[in-house]
Amino acid sequence: MAKAILICGKLCSGKSYYTQKIRSKFNAVVLSCDEVTLAFEGVFDSSRFDELLISVKEYLLKKSAEIIATGVNVILDWGFLTKAERNSTMNFYKSRSIPSEIHYIDISDEVWRQNIAERNEAVAAGKVSAYYVDEGLAEKLERIFEKPAAYEVDVWIRNERENV
Repeated sequence: MAKAILICGKLCSGKSYYTQKIRSKFNAVVLSCDEVTLAFEGVFDSSRFDELLISVKEYLLKKSAEIIATGVNVILDWGFLTKAERNSTMNFYKSRSIPSEIHYIDISDEVWRQNIAERNEAVAAGKVSAYYVDEGLAEKLERIFEKPAAYEVDVWIRNERENV
């Protein structure tokens, strides 16, 4: 039976890179909140971004169940920053008898800050389509992030840059 793989980790921890590495291994469709929200950049009121993000996640979650029902694995690449969000998503799948697992990208603060700086450089140079991470956003997301407990995680990846 097809399954859902939730990619958990801080912004700029290497989630998308890891997702692309495992995509073909699992023959999976990747669903990314960033991909969808970036498509609407400039079209919506940025003060309502959090509201848009909730709607995008709800839509992608429902779409993932449809895809899995066809026998195709799905990788959800959107961080799952809080225990409540991880629990809610796992319960969504459990209630539909869909197997699911969490892959956590763990990262040191030093490497995380380095990744943010490199991403911001690439965004500023127009080399990638991604969000610029200013200090306020980094602090906000760091406050929100709840590192998962070992019992929550099926695959634990330590990102020291060479491992992911």
